[in-house]
Amino acid sequence: MNVREYMSRVPGYAAFPSVDAMRDEFDQVAAAHPDLVRLRRVGTSRLGEPLRALSIGDGPLDAVVIGGPHPNEPVGALTVSALIQLLCQDAGLRAGLGFRWHFVACADPDGARINEAWYGRPGDRRAYVENFFRPDLADQVEWTFPLLGGDYHFDRTLPETAALMRLMDQVRPSLVYSLHNGEYQGAFFYINRDDRVLAERLAGVPGVEGIPLHHGEPELPGAKPLSPAVYLTPDGARVGAAFGAGGNSADYAARFGALHLIAEVPYWTDDRVSDQSEVGRPYREIVAEGAAARRELFDTLREGMLAVSGDLTVRSPFRRSTEGTLETFRRLAELEEAVPCLDRPATVAEEFGNRQALHLFRLRLLGLFLRMLDAEIAVGNPTPAIREQRHLLAERFDLWYGQAEADSPGPPVEIRKLVAVQLGAALVAASHAAESRAAMDGRDSPAGFREGSW
Repeated sequence: MNVREYMSRVPGYAAFPSVDAMRDEFDQVAAAHPDLVRLRRVGTSRLGEPLRALSIGDGPLDAVVIGGPHPNEPVGALTVSALIQLLCQDAGLRAGLGFRWHFVACADPDGARINEAWYGRPGDRRAYVENFFRPDLADQVEWTFPLLGGDYHFDRTLPETAALMRLMDQVRPSLVYSLHNGEYQGAFFYINRDDRVLAERLAGVPGVEGIPLHHGEPELPGAKPLSPAVYLTPDGARVGAAFGAGGNSADYAARFGALHLIAEVPYWTDDRVSDQSEVGRPYREIVAEGAAARRELFDTLREGMLAVSGDLTVRSPFRRSTEGTLETFRRLAELEEAVPCLDRPATVAEEFGNRQALHLFRLRLLGLFLRMLDAEIAVGNPTPAIREQRHLLAERFDLWYGQAEADSPGPPVEIRKLVAVQLGAALVAASHAAESRAAMDGRDSPAGFREGSW
């Protein structure tokens, strides 16, 4: 299989699709390919949105592909679209991979609708942070899979998460692929097996599109690297217990012995995200600066919340996320402090990544806080405290946005490239999963990935 050639077939995109557009595309594909495609409802969202899966192929193995596990991460919806089109058009690819594919375009449609104001302006960082929404960890589809064994118990599974569980229970997948995207960084991956061959293959995919690998801080402190920018998926019970959440889709996929893959691709990037040269400062100094800045952010939000908490009347998703995220942010700081801070020189990637993560944390969380206050004002509750905090925090937002823009904001990555990387990773993982299953069963490998096929 020539993965590079399949990646080159990904078309250009001007914007991210709305929830309605995703629904309409599923309908159109099912109508155009009635003998090939099956469309069925697997659940219902908290606000009553139908959750549907589109299935293609008749191979001996099953793959579940999850788009939009977080509502501020819509790249995966386009990757689902591109994979569906490719599989519908290429019978040889379907047969060669040997999978039945089951796609969910958007796992959290309720949250996605709250983000749609910036979907039409990809790359516009101000539009993104002013219209940003992401639930707190314990309200996220990806992090509310049940954890019922051991010392920690979680069973507050969301309806959307239950729909994904139902789909996996029905098809018993050999591969589960959760499509994520980051913000200002390089590309990186998580896999749920200590498989260095697969890790090396995945690490080669982003470079095909000129996207650098992420060599800064790992997303979760202490994540185990398997190869450059490929990490072993953190244990869901450990993360869930630390943050009061559940397991993730990798934990549920393990019930079926499935290979689980997460692909993280960036909206914006810069060559410095992969620069491993020394920056001339100690690593502990970089960590200390970042911790101090995050404490300032936490204090700003906490003080603002204390000032308005007695006046809040609207149980908006912005309020629930803001309140929960403050607690999650506090726990994350404790988790980071528990990771040993090595007394060594810092790299350019670490210094640059820490600064950019801080910029986005500030703007995302403060933008969400302002949306919470705007919801109060919109329903006729502009109390003096709410108006005062709206004014003060808007000024702080403008200050922090200016600092972010002055700190080399970097160009947005072309959407087509992001989709191509996620599509290429799907083909690499599917081929590898099929090869592994064939080896276990004592069969010949399918006509999938081969060394040198780039």
